Amino acid sequence: MDRGFFSAANINELYRHHIKFLIATKLSLKFVQTHLDTVRDTMRSWNHYSQDYQLYMYSLPVTWDYVQDRPYKGDNIKADRRMYLHLYHSPERALEDEMAFNSQLADLQAELESGQRHPDHEKQYAKYFEVKSTPVRGTKVVVREEALSEAKRNYGLFALLSNEIKEAQEALEIYRNKDLVEKAFDNLKERLNLRRLAVSSEQSLDGKLFVQFIALIFLSYITRKMQENKLFKNHTLQEILDEFDIIECFEVPGQRLQVGETTKRQMELYTTFGIMPPASLQ
Repeated sequence: MDRGFFSAANINELYRHHIKFLIATKLSLKFVQTHLDTVRDTMRSWNHYSQDYQLYMYSLPVTWDYVQDRPYKGDNIKADRRMYLHLYHSPERALEDEMAFNSQLADLQAELESGQRHPDHEKQYAKYFEVKSTPVRGTKVVVREEALSEAKRNYGLFALLSNEIKEAQEALEIYRNKDLVEKAFDNLKERLNLRRLAVSSEQSLDGKLFVQFIALIFLSYITRKMQENKLFKNHTLQEILDEFDIIECFEVPGQRLQVGETTKRQMELYTTFGIMPPASLQ
């Protein structure tokens, strides 16, 4: 789940109903910062670096303070629940974060110096700047270095929480796979113009949605197999899909589907993905 779904109430409900979850969370949360500070330097060691993903990864078991309200009894249940905090640091993302933050600071400073303050930015002004005004020298904007240093500590960092997945790499792969499926569904909406479904009946609508659902399952499976077999080092997902897309099929009423000639490369991909290659007409 995206971090927008993260709240103590939601996590407690997931535990209460015994639902397994993987969710992104904000680094600014005290719960996350407390654990992050204990391993901030340790996680940046070579032993925790993944060349495949070009990330530093670190996992640690943590305790969730579970609370369940019982209105019918007028009390609540409090207990410890185990979960796993997965921390990641991306050097590439750190550079992007720094550039974006510097650009934002420059805009905020320009607004203060010009006197054109934006009401929505007042909290950021107070957090990162000290403004002094005198009749002689005018407005002077001074950066709060301590606040900037604190912000820089989290460049390139992000975190995931799970009550089931123990390994950081597995958690990352599952979470990124979720993003892939969501983006694929957005693409389907554009390609198939789902804003106007153009179906004549509810049954046709159900059929169209079902076909898309099955397609996303295949997409998710192919992505996972590519990750397991490290195919992303030399191929993109689209290249693999294109390789399968050129296989021709022939349908004759009353007979089984006939598959055209398949190349050696295509046969190897079927085997890699754990699927029995189809009998071709070659």
